[in-house]
Amino acid sequence: MILHELISLDVLRVIWWILLGVLLIGFAVTDGFDMGVGALIPFVGKTDMERRIAINTVGPVWEGNQVWFILGGGAIFAAWPPLYAMSFSGFYLAMFAVLAALILRPVGFKYRSKRDSATWRNAWDWALFVGGAVPALLFGVAVGNVILGAPFHLTPDQLPVYEGSAAAKFFGLLRPFALLAGVVSLSMLIAHGAAWLNLKTEGPVQQRARTIGAVAAVVAAAAYALAGVWLAMGIDGYTITSEVAANGPSNPLFSDVAKGGSWMAAYGARPWIIIAPVLGIGGMLMAALGLKSGKEISTILWSGISIVGVISSVGLTMFPFILPSNTNPNSSLTVWDASSSHQTLFVMLVVSVIFVPLILAYTSWVYKVLWGKVTEEEVTSPANSTY
Repeated sequence: MILHELISLDVLRVIWWILLGVLLIGFAVTDGFDMGVGALIPFVGKTDMERRIAINTVGPVWEGNQVWFILGGGAIFAAWPPLYAMSFSGFYLAMFAVLAALILRPVGFKYRSKRDSATWRNAWDWALFVGGAVPALLFGVAVGNVILGAPFHLTPDQLPVYEGSAAAKFFGLLRPFALLAGVVSLSMLIAHGAAWLNLKTEGPVQQRARTIGAVAAVVAAAAYALAGVWLAMGIDGYTITSEVAANGPSNPLFSDVAKGGSWMAAYGARPWIIIAPVLGIGGMLMAALGLKSGKEISTILWSGISIVGVISSVGLTMFPFILPSNTNPNSSLTVWDASSSHQTLFVMLVVSVIFVPLILAYTSWVYKVLWGKVTEEEVTSPANSTY
């Protein structure tokens, strides 16, 4: 027996569905506080030194945190090719806006302190704000549109066809529920960034981060709860109406899908998944309390737990769907019919088992080395390489 046949194709599909979720969570937890700090820079720092302190809390680690973004994109490309094709076809301008905003971050870090000019530095501080706030908002909008379903259909050759022009596709993403999901994402990551500044700074920067972060955490919890109610009361779910063949071919057109009912039916079928939204709301509220009371380590942990809960709740609620079609439900992508081949998934799993622990070990070592507060003395010391 060939080694990769020891694990069935459907088991590999579920494993890679889980791993994709883990990679997205890893990106949101690590690079999430980078984006949150970027969105907070103009508000927590009233002087140039205060803003430099905030920037230097993420300056040494943001590049390493981007690894999770690259891994997540690579996993979608290799493990779920139809999902990659559909996402980039339909969300092209939105993804371009995200990438353009993310590009501002390294440029802002690099050039902000090149000139001793208040106007120059203030402009780059707002560029860093855009580099943090815009991706945080648009990632949430994208998730909201995944829940709502995208307007596409598949040709008999499985080629994706989206309705409307590129501009129509972009503005079509800005649906009310999707914007609410964007608010959840933005406020959640601002709170996460504030928890990071609470851990890594002291003095006025820390105090302002606590004040803003506590409000953002409450807003995130309220918006997330409202999204749940909206999902239960006014948004159709999707169901597979035909029996899915075990280890079947990766062709979404082979299954029958119906739009209707509620996504919340998943909680009746799998009651244990309620733990995800509980962690999402509970983690946010605990983070808000931690920021108000001045706790540091527990606050960042609760903030991270809330992110795990929110992202997990989306995947667990929608399972087995990964991108439904709201114009042609039979073209919807599911875990069972949108993956790569058996051998590809197995080889990727072997590679992941080897390298993901190495990445985790290296990342842990980096954070251990950089542990501690960022102070004015550290920023101004000629012995340190700071921004």
